[in-house]
Amino acid sequence: MTARTKTEAPPRDGLRADKRRPTELRPHKISVDYIDFSDGSALIEVGRTRVLAAATIEERVPPFLRGTGRGWITAEYAMLPRATTERTQRERTAGRVSGRTQEIQRLVGRALRAVTDLRAIGERQIIIDCDVIQADGGTRSASITAGCVALGLALKKMLDQGLIDHMPLRHLVAGISVGIVGGRPLLDLDYSEDSQAELDMNIIETDRGELVEVQAGAEKNPFSRKDLLGLLKLADRGIAKIIQIQKETLKKNSILFMAYGYKDKTGPDKGSV
Repeated sequence: MTARTKTEAPPRDGLRADKRRPTELRPHKISVDYIDFSDGSALIEVGRTRVLAAATIEERVPPFLRGTGRGWITAEYAMLPRATTERTQRERTAGRVSGRTQEIQRLVGRALRAVTDLRAIGERQIIIDCDVIQADGGTRSASITAGCVALGLALKKMLDQGLIDHMPLRHLVAGISVGIVGGRPLLDLDYSEDSQAELDMNIIETDRGELVEVQAGAEKNPFSRKDLLGLLKLADRGIAKIIQIQKETLKKNSILFMAYGYKDKTGPDKGSV
C-alpha cells in the first residue's frame, strides 16, 4: 500500500482516467516461455504493469521437510530500479530486504502452495522468481497470476520427464485489486487510483471461487461490511476473467490444462465484467 494524496472527484461521464468503466479490467496479456533457461516462465502485462515470473525446480527441500516426502514452493520478489517513475535503489545495495518485499514474496508462496499437492512433487522445491519490469499498480496480484502459470509449466515439465505421475496443480489461482476511490467501487486499480483510495483490497482466489487471501485496509475511515461484500463480488468478476486468460494461455501448451477454469459459485452473472 502506498502513501495517499487528496482524492479527486470522479469524471462526470463515469469513466476512469484511462477510459475504463468502474467494473472493467485493464488489458491482460500472458506470454509463456519468455525465458529459455527456466523450468517455466510467464510474462504478464496488466495495463502498464509488467511482471516476469520464472520457475526453478530444485532436488532438495528446506531442512524442516527432509524425510517427510513432501515438497515445497516458495517465491522471491524484486523490482527493477526503473520499474517506477523514479529510480528505486536495489535492495541488495541497501543490504536488506524491505518489509514490503518480504510480505509479497510470502504471499505469492502461500497462494501457490494452497493450490498444489505438495506430496505429489516429492522432496523437491520449486522457486518462483517474480521480477517487476514496470510498476503501475497491482504488482503483487500480477505476480501471483503469472507465478501460477509458470508453476503450471514447471509441473508439466516434471510430468513429461517422469519425475511425477500426475499433475499436482489442483486449481488455478489469481489475484486482483479492488478499492473505493472518490466514493466509487473500482476493479483493478492502477497506481494513480491506488494512491488516492479510501479503501483498497487485494483478493486472491482459486478457479473454484474459493478465497486464498484477502488483504484490506481503510486509509481514511472505517468501512462497512456492505462495502467489503460488494468489493468481494467485484473481485470475483475480475478474477473469473483473469483465470480464463490463464487457462487459454496454458492450454496452448498442453490440453492437460483444459480441465481448469473458473467455476461460478453464486450465480450466472458472476463471470461478466
